[in-house]
Amino acid sequence: MLFTKNRVFLWNGGTIAGFRPQEARNSSSKNSREKPARIAYLLTVNGRASRQVKRLISVLYHPSHFFYIHVDARQDYMYREMLGIEKKCTTKNIRVARGIGLRHASIWGGASLLKTLLSSANEILAQDHNWDFLVNLSESDFPVKSNARLTEFLTLNKGMNFVKSHGREVQRFITKQGLDKSFVECEARMWRIGDRKLPTGIQIDGGSDWVALSRDFVEYVANPVPDPLISGLLEVFRYTLLPAESFFHTALRNSRFCDTYIDNNLHVTNWKRKLGCKCQYRAIVDWCGCSPNDFKSEDFGRIKSTADRNLFFARKFEPTIDQRIIDRTEEWIYPSKSNKTQKLKGYDAYWQSVYHYADLSPMADDTLLTISDSLARLTYKNLKIEDYIFSQIKLLEATAYFRSNRFIGILIRCNANTNDLESLESSTFQNEFPEQVESLISLKQNITITKSWKNRIRNLAVSTDYDQKEQTFRNLVAAMSVLSTPVLAYELVPGFTPLRNLSVLWVDPYGHLADMGQLQMEEATLFGHIKPQLGEPLVIGTWHVLLMADSDLVAKLNFLVVPLAYWRNQKITLRKAKELHNGSLAPYQVNENINHWWTNYLSTSTINSSTTEQRIGLELERWIDALVSEYYEIKNTCWTVEMPEVRGKLEKCSETSWSSLSPDYKADIRNLC
Repeated sequence: MLFTKNRVFLWNGGTIAGFRPQEARNSSSKNSREKPARIAYLLTVNGRASRQVKRLISVLYHPSHFFYIHVDARQDYMYREMLGIEKKCTTKNIRVARGIGLRHASIWGGASLLKTLLSSANEILAQDHNWDFLVNLSESDFPVKSNARLTEFLTLNKGMNFVKSHGREVQRFITKQGLDKSFVECEARMWRIGDRKLPTGIQIDGGSDWVALSRDFVEYVANPVPDPLISGLLEVFRYTLLPAESFFHTALRNSRFCDTYIDNNLHVTNWKRKLGCKCQYRAIVDWCGCSPNDFKSEDFGRIKSTADRNLFFARKFEPTIDQRIIDRTEEWIYPSKSNKTQKLKGYDAYWQSVYHYADLSPMADDTLLTISDSLARLTYKNLKIEDYIFSQIKLLEATAYFRSNRFIGILIRCNANTNDLESLESSTFQNEFPEQVESLISLKQNITITKSWKNRIRNLAVSTDYDQKEQTFRNLVAAMSVLSTPVLAYELVPGFTPLRNLSVLWVDPYGHLADMGQLQMEEATLFGHIKPQLGEPLVIGTWHVLLMADSDLVAKLNFLVVPLAYWRNQKITLRKAKELHNGSLAPYQVNENINHWWTNYLSTSTINSSTTEQRIGLELERWIDALVSEYYEIKNTCWTVEMPEVRGKLEKCSETSWSSLSPDYKADIRNLC
């Protein structure tokens, strides 16, 4: 087996004279019933959507299938949650990757992803389970056909390999994909180091890294002692961007498995190129790539259009963006579940952890930690329990809570226990933690819009971590501190086009104009965002965003910038507090020729830069609590471990409709196996 100088590949004395993808079989002429295909699912999961992963496994589960879960090596929370699933599955057909060399930290486009797939495939082969196909999925995938339909289809196509090709001229694909460049993965980034020439004598192919591969082919590509073709390809793709999108395709086309190639990866993907191709990965890769969008309720027609096609999965789905599309898809493929599930408690709710005290990696966001810690203290203050010790209140978990497809608030679980939390046994199962109370906390309304514009502006919001692709903020609780980079996002009512551009004024807590920008209104633009140029660190306190139409104020939005109680997840030191809590020493860079009408909304007060903020410890926490209480409201509180002080005053958390401990049938895997 070797690379040749021409376009003909030789192996074992044979010749691949040409290549033509095969057609999948949808019926069989065999008289005898074939043994149903068994599937090994390789789930490569990341992030904190553990409940969605549980729901995915529950929908896909069958005793004859095998599930191998690889959790990114940096994700402590997800890893603990997946170990909990494995522990509950007594049939032993759900396994979690663990141990040296079996858990990897991969990045978008990185060579580490191919390494993850191949090492996981090796482990799946080593397990004591017979299977016919390996199907890789992520937490963002969801089926669009029933288990029975998938099994029936794969049974008819045993031995075949399902991959999706790029569908364009080869050289164009190579150039666009960056395959003619050398990349090196280092320090969680793909660095482009120069041009290269691809080996001759092989047919380069690629497209999608979501595949369904036969066992024979998996044994071939994952062999610890690979043949010359595979060892050569592994060396090439070791220095390739997005290697998992080309390795399996190229290995298929140039090996003895070429006549098992079917140009279909069984997926429908929600591509919206104008939104998904904005170089959103610049921080981790020296190249511009594209990423699919999430399916939303308005995309359900695309899901239904797969009914008569050989498509069995769709991506991407995110319940924090739109859970209703996931519900509708499951009801569509399993209609018998529909009436039953809609009556279950928690059907239209979703919970996703954003912080857990046991997490070591990745580090928690210091701003989120500061505000969540404050909300824990405010929870106990709101209970009016006089005998608690202020410093003994411990934040255990913060959870984003959604209902009816919209964000409702953040759930704060905390206790006032004197026990050392680190000495407690870490557990996946929430009811084994020694929590005392959980609170539902929402953001207070901090926006005013004039009467004449209320029917013109659908939404205005300031936060951080704006996702251009999904046109939403990932920072749901609008937690902002002195080191944050705020963004204003806006959405106008369809059919409305302002006759003039709007000015955006960013005003600091002292009333000084910090930045000014323009919303360039065009007829086709209904939404957008604008990022101010503000120096760090930001001034602490209430900031104002003014939306002006010439000299008219049409909307005003306030947002909070808090001091940090934590720095790199440790209590902030006096030295660091002095450095960060004084505001930027550089003057604001704003055009002095501002409209004089706007000066009515500004102040001429001066900042005393010689006054250094020296609040630390208890004094700093009380300052933060005073600020936070102006922007966040405690809506409800429940108990998880009964306390004499609140008996009869609060509900038990598991009996509420909102607590993270209330029933959630969608993620219930207790009886799965």
